[in-house]
Amino acid sequence: MRGYLVLIVVPLIFFIDMVSKEYVEKLIPLGGSRECTSFFSIVHIRNYGGAFSLLSDSEYGTLLLKVVPLLIVGALLFFVLRGFFSSKNLLPVLLILGGALGNLYDRIFRGYVIDFLDFHYQNLHWPAFNVADASITCGVFLWILTEIKK
Repeated sequence: MRGYLVLIVVPLIFFIDMVSKEYVEKLIPLGGSRECTSFFSIVHIRNYGGAFSLLSDSEYGTLLLKVVPLLIVGALLFFVLRGFFSSKNLLPVLLILGGALGNLYDRIFRGYVIDFLDFHYQNLHWPAFNVADASITCGVFLWILTEIKK
């Protein structure tokens, strides 16, 4: 079962992330926005930094944002394939892995990450994010929950 989860969850998250970014890139001009509800819009933003655009102005930031995630992805893959994670922690780790691969792919092949999910209240906006970011966040949250419930 473990192998099937790895072969399903990680590629599925990666695929949904890539398709959604391509969709946004083709249908919304850079810097553009489409309002969906009074609190949610789809935008087209390029993020050259990390979370909340951290390190986007740093000369070593782009290298750091490629190397560190690559090391993390490699370590997670190694530990997943070696059966290190319990069945309770496997899904959260795979969510993190799928999201990390999606953003890492963008950083390596585009030089930036496309962010497009924009939640807001009037003029107050949460920083835009993407499917990979949501997957990583959900994975971390679930992992914390499984550790608390032990």
